[in-house]
Amino acid sequence: MDQFRNIGVIGRMGSVKVVETLRALRSHLLGENYQVILEQNTAGMLPGHGLQVASMKLMGEICDLVIVVGGDGSLLGAARELAKSKIPLLGVNRGRLGFLTDISPSDMEERLGKVLQGEYIEESRFLLDGNLERDGQPLGFGSALNDVVLHPGKSTRMIGFDLYIDGHFVYSQRSDGLIVSTPTGSTAYSLSAGGPIMHPKLDAVVLVPMFPHTLSSRPIVVDGKSEIKLVIGDTNETYPQISFDGQMDIACAPGDIIRITKKPFKIRLIHPKDHNFYATCREKLGWASEITAS
Repeated sequence: MDQFRNIGVIGRMGSVKVVETLRALRSHLLGENYQVILEQNTAGMLPGHGLQVASMKLMGEICDLVIVVGGDGSLLGAARELAKSKIPLLGVNRGRLGFLTDISPSDMEERLGKVLQGEYIEESRFLLDGNLERDGQPLGFGSALNDVVLHPGKSTRMIGFDLYIDGHFVYSQRSDGLIVSTPTGSTAYSLSAGGPIMHPKLDAVVLVPMFPHTLSSRPIVVDGKSEIKLVIGDTNETYPQISFDGQMDIACAPGDIIRITKKPFKIRLIHPKDHNFYATCREKLGWASEITAS
């Protein structure tokens, strides 16, 4: 088992409840004689904390574990920054759904204590890289744990684009865009657009059209090692955007090319021993837990 001695802590900004949980977490970890390192923005939320402060990059170099206090969005941001460092992440949920941040603040000390004693499950999740090219030159880059999304931005016009998978032409489409999702992201934006739920262990990517201008367009699941290429149509009157986990946007132009591939580094996620993907789906998505008599 990993020995988690140097523990980094990241908190979602602007939340009173997050600050309360951060204070409780600080007291618990110090009481158990762990070395606690606060992410530099998080440190501003805890005046007088008396702890070591580090940038995200430095945390990736000196921490054995990073605990993220917030929602899934907070963990997504940390995952993109820390994937290369191979530092495991553990989430304490102070958001809404909490598919990734699965420790509740109400029993945080008990469940966290067991994890730090070695009673945990570890998963690896892959991310996607997206590269934007214009006239053969690189223009922008981003990474995503959930999804890379081509969308119209503030415009209400449809986008015309061509889709290629591993160099093979698939189709030309007019729609509000396309969601390219990992299994991790299949319970996020992809799900709301009609995509399938994918088990996190799958090495696959799903492509979900957004309001396509044809009834025959359906989600496509492809190998996780596939290269996905989107070519923005030259006749588009709008300038669409490409987003990464809904947290970063790059403006595109007619004729631009977007290449999406699997990132070479995976993120390590830590869960309590009793974590179960299907139980999480039942809880978060409101699935029935028993057959009830009519």
